[in-house]
Amino acid sequence: MSEAGKPVFTGGCQCGAVRFAVSATPNRVSICHCRMCQKASGAPFASFADINRTDFAWTKGRPSFFRSSSIADRGYCAACGTPLSFGRIDGDRIEIMTGAFDRPDQIIPARQFGTESRLGWVVGIANLPSQTTQQNYGPEKMATIVSHQHPDHD
Repeated sequence: MSEAGKPVFTGGCQCGAVRFAVSATPNRVSICHCRMCQKASGAPFASFADINRTDFAWTKGRPSFFRSSSIADRGYCAACGTPLSFGRIDGDRIEIMTGAFDRPDQIIPARQFGTESRLGWVVGIANLPSQTTQQNYGPEKMATIVSHQHPDHD
């Protein structure tokens, strides 16, 4: 962990069954557009923070793994299905999905990979009309929604 004994970053799955801590700044944060990452994340791209395994720990529970290729395993929560990680088999680093961090706003991608599979419309996302969740549902509906999601902290 960091000098004060606290992790630099924490995170986990949607239901809270699996949690992790990172004790150093990631080596690299990137987006991957490859077809395998699209399918693994169920999204148009995946975003990962590359971390030395010595700077990483599962602090609650353990993910299940799917060997997505002959070189890599992908970790996910068996209870809620949240995609959590990508790791080369026997590698010294693990890549954690940036959306699984408690503060994903602090994990900023600086590079893209797998651009041969990038969907053409991805580049225009920032220009699409947008609404906040409250604008989309309205205050009355928002007041009735009860989240079963684990809070973004331990």
